[in-house]
Amino acid sequence: MAEPLPDLIEEIVADNGVDDFQAVAEQLLPAEDVEIATLLESLPVEERMSLWEVLPDVRKIDVLVEMRSDPREVLISATPDDKWSAILLGIDAEDLLELMDSLPSKLLELAIQALDEQQQAYFRDATQFPDEQVGHWISHEMLVLPLNAKVRDGLRLIRRNVPAHCDSIFLVNRSGQFSAAVKLTAVFGAPEHLPMVELTEESMPVIKGTDDSTTASLLVQRSGYAALPVIDDNNKLLGRHDIVSASELVNENYERQVMATAGMDEDEDLFAPVAKSARSRALWLGINLLTAFLASWFIGLFEATLQQVVALAVLMPVVASMGGIAGSQTLTLIVRGLALGQITSANLKALMTKELKVGGVNGVIWALVIGIVAFMWFSDPLLGLVICLAIFVNILAAALAGVVLPVILEKLKIDPALSGSVILTTVTDIVGFVAFLGLGSLFLL
Repeated sequence: MAEPLPDLIEEIVADNGVDDFQAVAEQLLPAEDVEIATLLESLPVEERMSLWEVLPDVRKIDVLVEMRSDPREVLISATPDDKWSAILLGIDAEDLLELMDSLPSKLLELAIQALDEQQQAYFRDATQFPDEQVGHWISHEMLVLPLNAKVRDGLRLIRRNVPAHCDSIFLVNRSGQFSAAVKLTAVFGAPEHLPMVELTEESMPVIKGTDDSTTASLLVQRSGYAALPVIDDNNKLLGRHDIVSASELVNENYERQVMATAGMDEDEDLFAPVAKSARSRALWLGINLLTAFLASWFIGLFEATLQQVVALAVLMPVVASMGGIAGSQTLTLIVRGLALGQITSANLKALMTKELKVGGVNGVIWALVIGIVAFMWFSDPLLGLVICLAIFVNILAAALAGVVLPVILEKLKIDPALSGSVILTTVTDIVGFVAFLGLGSLFLL
């Protein structure tokens, strides 16, 4: 894209927009599909539709594939039925797998009919796996030879065509079962009469089609190979999972977790209808309200203390804030570790010990700082001692909750990225308020 995205958005949206969207479309011809998709997502619906209508039909499927679901569905629903025959020309199974959840059933049938026989077979095979499993996302473009092949066969195959992000030839037996892999670099320079099996990799990881897509994608990223073979339960070679697809799935999973911490969907349209956006966010606002009432109920238990020592009410937000921040730091670390498969029952105790030590060090430092500030502010040494102890207790509790909560939620099959922050905030608020007001009642009355 020759013109930076912010400038192009400004040009289209500001000053009552542009009169000639065809000129904008021509300007976008050299742009990558993902750049056009990002631009469309960044435009209000009216301007988005105007630009979509003048994009060349041959590029529309590739652009839709790069878009998030919500803005993509807006464009799909607004496109006239008689336009789809031209748009769907050349669609392949991988594109359709990406789009199928956004297509109405009538349009999905039309898209399947637009696939050639081989692509229809690939599509049927992939839909046997749910999209949480890597078998749903495999590529069928790969280099495959029989187990008894020679180096000359490998060279002939390489000269014919090498798919993108492919660095290995897969060897299969007569039943189509995966046996071994040979790096392309090992083939070059080897004697042509040499059997390929003598050049095989010693320990290439293998993925099962039923494996979790994120776990399998992380395996590809760490493997050092451009792609790994994907097999079924009978060891039959299904396809391969390459580094680009793996990185996309990992990035999508990360974005899903980030958005989930705010109770939002990673596919939400920037310019979604107000009613839809409000409805999707209302649930977590309601849950947050319930947890706030719970914290308020605990505060109400110390109403008499607050009436007699007003300074406690002034300092309460400090206690809650310090616990919340300390807990969110630990929670983020643990959620990431769980997502990457780095945390197990074997290292959980050591990790908890480490986080409690970190909480203890930070608790002592900031408890002393805040205690001194409170003493100087209110000229009351006992008040300084009370908030000092409360801060220390709350930061320790936050560290413990930040480790334990996501582990428990994962065991309960609840996404810790989605609900962990809400529960953690409730825990740190209640522990902080009870510790602060309870100690205040003990020392200041």
